[in-house]
Amino acid sequence: MNNLHFKPKDILTNPNQIEEDLSLERTLRPQSFNEYQGQEKIKENLKILIGAAQHRREPIEHVLLCGAAGLGKTTLAHIIAREMGAGIKVTSGPAIERVGDLGSILTNLTEGDVLFIDEAHRLNKLIEEVLYPAMEDFKLDIVIGKGPSARTLQLDLPHFTLIAATTRPGLLSSPLRSRFGITFRLDFYQLADIENIISRSAKLLDIKTQTEAIKLIATAARSTPRVANRLLKRVRDFAQVRGDGAISGPLSKEALAMLEIDQLGLEPVDRQILNLIIEKFDGGPVGLQALAAAINEEQDTIEDLYEPFLMQLGFIVRTPRGRVATRQAYEHLGLKYLDSNQNKLL
Repeated sequence: MNNLHFKPKDILTNPNQIEEDLSLERTLRPQSFNEYQGQEKIKENLKILIGAAQHRREPIEHVLLCGAAGLGKTTLAHIIAREMGAGIKVTSGPAIERVGDLGSILTNLTEGDVLFIDEAHRLNKLIEEVLYPAMEDFKLDIVIGKGPSARTLQLDLPHFTLIAATTRPGLLSSPLRSRFGITFRLDFYQLADIENIISRSAKLLDIKTQTEAIKLIATAARSTPRVANRLLKRVRDFAQVRGDGAISGPLSKEALAMLEIDQLGLEPVDRQILNLIIEKFDGGPVGLQALAAAINEEQDTIEDLYEPFLMQLGFIVRTPRGRVATRQAYEHLGLKYLDSNQNKLL
């Protein structure tokens, strides 16, 4: 077997945001709860939360949004701010390197503003310490000077709402998690919701798309809106070069085959992982470290980028002894599944 090595940015179905997504997402981003497809329970809860806060004429509680990349956490934060009639300041955990950076952001907020921090699990611990009083008491403690002459200056902050997004909530410290008034976990989308997202995006981009094509693209979109929009863009390019610009079912199938994306949205690297577990490790169990070494990839990349969807499909299972390929994985790859393999899942 060829030991292919793909960088995450090379993976077409990578749910993480890449540079080419920025302009597309600005165009296609829903502006209200009515336009936002899926996550119905979360939307209903947010409507109640916002409605109650508006009735009391105060900002909503701090909100933590968890879920895999590409599921719409940033979009949801913008919608919350818009529904509240508030301004929104956007930053990310890695971008806040010093306490002064956070202090500058907080002091520039106005009453009722929303501060959105993406990748909150990557916040520096010192930054978290400054956030605690800001979230609880709307106070900012600034230390002036060093050593015995150092003194603390406390500034009042406007009442704001912190919305934090994370793909790895387990990496957030307990003190930080406890300061959020409410936590929402975004799930992978239902096929019907992905189809609605693609239909809406096609209309906004003025792309003629047949129903069969929408279903094919949606099935290959890994239950993720960002991937769905990216695939729509790629298939549109294919249609403009190989066809008349309209996206038909057969043309979509041909485009996805050319991109090496199968009917479930698996790319070569996904199939390589499954083949390695089945053929090299006899179906598993195999530890993450051994699997990462075999595929020549970082452990975090496998955990964050590939495993969530493979587990969503039911192709791999995490056991106390390691990763195990399931009957569905064997059948998808056209390999024979032995009944003795079932014991490995226990």
